[in-house]
Amino acid sequence: MSGVTVRAIAPADVDDWHRLWGGYLEFYRTTLPDEMFRLTWQRLLDPSEPMWGALAVVDGDTAGLVHYLEHRSCWTSGNYMYLQDLFVDEAARSRGVGRALIEHVYAEAAARGCSRVWWLTHETNTTAAHLYEKVAERSGFTQYRHLLAPR
Repeated sequence: MSGVTVRAIAPADVDDWHRLWGGYLEFYRTTLPDEMFRLTWQRLLDPSEPMWGALAVVDGDTAGLVHYLEHRSCWTSGNYMYLQDLFVDEAARSRGVGRALIEHVYAEAAARGCSRVWWLTHETNTTAAHLYEKVAERSGFTQYRHLLAPR
């Protein structure tokens, strides 16, 4: 992981963040309206929101991003930290960027007194799963969901 720096996003990072967030969505073959880009960016910068973002920098280039949010649990007194999105630019993969971003979230969760960091990945994302098997344990749970129309 030498040469990888992870830092909280800042207002001046909007273009790099937008590029990486777009790459993440492209990886999962999905799109979001421009309004969601704007809203997400506002939330990530708003200190009253329980969600944050960080960027990984390698050799001066922004190479990855992570979004994470804190939420309550009925199972522990400490909150959980959900690592919602993790993306590493293709040119920077296999250089420790993903691990550095995950470890950043671990440190942030510990600093906030959280009792767990958790995340999901698509079953076809086998490359990322190789890393995840090294830095966390598989829970055995399967996600189910029912989508609702936004208000």
